[in-house]
Amino acid sequence: MIVQRLDHVNIITDRLAETTRFYAELLGLEERDGPPPLRPEQVRWMYDSGGQAILHLNSVDCPRAFDRDVAPGSETGAIHHVALRCGDFGEVKARLDARGADYRVNDVPSIGLKQIFTADPNNVLLELNFFAS
Repeated sequence: MIVQRLDHVNIITDRLAETTRFYAELLGLEERDGPPPLRPEQVRWMYDSGGQAILHLNSVDCPRAFDRDVAPGSETGAIHHVALRCGDFGEVKARLDARGADYRVNDVPSIGLKQIFTADPNNVLLELNFFAS
């Protein structure tokens, strides 16, 4: 097979600190610097518990290898949502409640799946998937 897994999602934001805090607080992702020459005030990489950088958060003025127009805060264009497999449905729901966040829960009992749909500070729609163990 050529594709092994999803590597990461890149979000361009004019709210870097707020977006970083959102993913750290809601999903427990670890914030780290991106590789040089990128500067910490321009890029934050968010790592999962396995040490994988799954989100690259870039400021609007961050240099990009492939540049194109983006509109932070607008809907995500042709990409409808980003889906992340998560653990601890109750904890994530409690964190959203504590933030006063808008979200929707969906149950798919036929496959043992609970989902939470919510948007990040940039209006990127997240599908958080929780499979029964």
